[in-house]
Amino acid sequence: MKQEQFVARHQAEWVAFEQWLQARGDARAARGERNTLELGDEDVPQRYRRICQQLALARRRGYSPVVTTRLQDLMQRGHNLLYRPPPPRWRRVGEFLLAGFPRLVRSEAGCMWASLALFAIPLVGWFVLLQYRPELIHALMDPQQIAAYERMYDPANPAQRLGRDSGTDWAMFGVYIMNNISIGLRTFASGLLFGVGTILVLIFNGIGIGATFGHLVQIGYGDPLFRFACGHGAFELTAIVIAGGAGLRLGFSLLAPGRRRRIDALVEGGKKGAKLCLGVAAMLLIAAFIEAFWSAIGSIPAAVKYSVAAVLWTLVLSWLFFGGRGHDALAPHGRTVVPGARPGMLGPGDPQADASRHGRRREWQKESVDAA
Repeated sequence: MKQEQFVARHQAEWVAFEQWLQARGDARAARGERNTLELGDEDVPQRYRRICQQLALARRRGYSPVVTTRLQDLMQRGHNLLYRPPPPRWRRVGEFLLAGFPRLVRSEAGCMWASLALFAIPLVGWFVLLQYRPELIHALMDPQQIAAYERMYDPANPAQRLGRDSGTDWAMFGVYIMNNISIGLRTFASGLLFGVGTILVLIFNGIGIGATFGHLVQIGYGDPLFRFACGHGAFELTAIVIAGGAGLRLGFSLLAPGRRRRIDALVEGGKKGAKLCLGVAAMLLIAAFIEAFWSAIGSIPAAVKYSVAAVLWTLVLSWLFFGGRGHDALAPHGRTVVPGARPGMLGPGDPQADASRHGRRREWQKESVDAA
């Protein structure tokens, strides 16, 4: 093939690749903007391989330096972009918590709504029931437990720390961390029992919280209780529901693996559940901090406590519903956005990901023919 024909045939590809490099070269800008170029992010690794093949052909055929230099420049710029070092670990953690985690929660919306129902319905049901049948609290708790709760939220002693009998803030911070994270992990891990364990944990937690709140409100201790729980509840209760959703996804993977082997479905569900648990752990850590150093202060007026709680609930719900939406637009097919991806490393959703080794070799040979 003559050089003029070669250039005319591939000129459009080179121009599109140059435009993509100019527009998407800044990784930070690329994460915040939607790609409206002719060359899609998901097509860049294949286009980069074609540029490399075309450079090899141009050199072998002895084309002029004008062509080989241009292709060399495109190849080098593409290599520098696609093989750039990953961002610092702390930044990846921040990106996951701010964008990846809420996006992952929304991807399992069905399990999350089911978890919310399993947790909230028993909670509300027992709360309402105890307003009419207060004696039923004794069917769930022994007298020592009831007396301990009443002592912690007694409005006749406003100077005491709400929600605790004793202990410094730092000591209780450690206690809350252990208690919260153990509940979250138990809720998730119980999904290994085909989801039944997670269902029971959610129901029992809902019953326990609903009964406690229902009894204390019924005897007139509701004000200290709500002043204590309203702040950290935004993170703690939401985290329990998300952990329940992760456990239900784990159980559903075992019950309905589809065309996959059950063990493969379990591994896939476990990986997704583990990522969700990382976000849950972060939420429970924040909840423990608020519970230890803010919620327990009984001298703060109720209006201040409720105002802060409203801000926290708004932040948590906005984060979960809207966090990472810009990333969704950049990766509509579930792929990682190309800046930071590597050519030849196939992501989830790539039609070549399930191809055999020989099938991928044939695909490479076909690209080589097209490049000529």
